[in-house]
Amino acid sequence: MADTLLKCTTRHIRLFTARVEGLDLVQDPGQLTLDLDPDNEFLWDEENVTAVQTRFKELVASHAGADLSEYNLRRIGSDLEGVIRQRLQAGQLRYNPDARVLNYSMGLPRTPDNG
Repeated sequence: MADTLLKCTTRHIRLFTARVEGLDLVQDPGQLTLDLDPDNEFLWDEENVTAVQTRFKELVASHAGADLSEYNLRRIGSDLEGVIRQRLQAGQLRYNPDARVLNYSMGLPRTPDNG
């Protein structure tokens, strides 16, 4: 692991080599922290959060023993974005109509006409 804070930021995923203490991130090369949908673009239920967290744990385990790099973090973040997109397209996850900005970054919402 690296001696500096590594991070990956995608539209809906933020990964940090840090741990959360209170409201602060504290650099920790032995800890990978996931911040899911920091802009609250989606409506999350326990099933959807668990699906993303489970995939996150699988990806972290698959990198066990390897050097952690920004490139590897980016690959994990991109994979998790794919999980979100898949769940949205399957109608399991919905956009948050009260989100700060509705930009439909993962495609238009499913409706009975186009679903």
